[in-house]
Amino acid sequence: MTRILIFGCGGTMGRVLADMAAASSDIEIAAGVDPFAKAADFPFPVYAELGDCDQDVDVIVDFSRPESLSSLLDGALGKKVPVIIATTGHSDADKQRIEEASESIPIFQTANMSLGINLMSDLLQKAAVILGDQFDIEIIEKHHNLKKDAPSGTAYALAETINQAFMNSKNYVFGRHTTTDERSVQDIGIHAVRGGTIVGEHQVIFAGTDEMFELKHAAHSKRIFTAGALQAVRFIVDKSPGYYTMKEMIGEQSAVTHIYTSDEEALVSMSDIPYDPIKITNIFKSIGEKEINLDMVCQTTPVQGKVNISFTLPRKDVEQAMALLNNFQDSLPQLQLDVLSEITKISVIGPGMEVQSGVAARVFEVMTSQGIALKAVTTSETKISYVISQKHRELAIEAIKSTFGI
Repeated sequence: MTRILIFGCGGTMGRVLADMAAASSDIEIAAGVDPFAKAADFPFPVYAELGDCDQDVDVIVDFSRPESLSSLLDGALGKKVPVIIATTGHSDADKQRIEEASESIPIFQTANMSLGINLMSDLLQKAAVILGDQFDIEIIEKHHNLKKDAPSGTAYALAETINQAFMNSKNYVFGRHTTTDERSVQDIGIHAVRGGTIVGEHQVIFAGTDEMFELKHAAHSKRIFTAGALQAVRFIVDKSPGYYTMKEMIGEQSAVTHIYTSDEEALVSMSDIPYDPIKITNIFKSIGEKEINLDMVCQTTPVQGKVNISFTLPRKDVEQAMALLNNFQDSLPQLQLDVLSEITKISVIGPGMEVQSGVAARVFEVMTSQGIALKAVTTSETKISYVISQKHRELAIEAIKSTFGI
């Protein structure tokens, strides 16, 4: 059972978190802190200051105000307890304090606890890369009439995610009521709406010539944020000191999410190639001109002026590719060619690979334990592909599924 302290338990989010935590089977509320809350209103001890709390707690969850940061961090450092900061509106100096404190205790911070918003953030970065400067970008966020900071921390976070795709070259423009200049392509417009009981809505518009692309997330209940906070509690409780975000949490939960296999490819290996970039380029250029699609291209580091290169290609194109490669043997007399046709390519994919180390090692261990030899391996941020003998296909798939719980 993980014991939590709710910092800001008297606020709206603190009360929603208390209700959800009370219904959880693995989380217990040990105490709350709120100088304005009445202790009699809560089924757990409530203190005016964190320093007054003498309860044993495993994690502190902050749903207070940014002005309370010093009290929060001082208390957490004194107790050596992990902190989840779900409050927004912090200054640059505040952010620096948080980073410094994370050197001593685990700190989890995010502008928005919603899993949907964090997925939206990833999609926005991909959209920004593809659409580029051909599209103007505007962000509109809407919240209830009691929210004090504007724009929201989430709007800022989405803008920063988009800006990363442009090497942080964009400028943020907040509203345009005093602006008379023509809109610049370097602008990201950010607009805030406050009214009624709107829980939270974020809309990002990519406006191009004669077309418009939009991504939108709407929260219909504050429970989605407290549900994310409880997930963060489970994530951070046993972590070492450091600064953690939603990216690490989602990554830990999604190291490997999919397996794809292909039995229609062959592996071609070229050995003892003199390291001549022009000649190597001509080899691949000749293959490309025949519209043969290559995958898993690997080249070794030059050793004594020679390299080895391997790649996979559709099995139906092997004969044509080998004919092209044989044409280079006059200029590369030491070139050795080898083809493996009875292979299976297995690709394990998961967004968590980008932030979680050891995935490739675990797959290597799985293969070794099953006596499966790896013929080739390539990696990217979110995918690792392996070539094995086709006879080991089912054995490898079942072993990977079992290891990663797919």
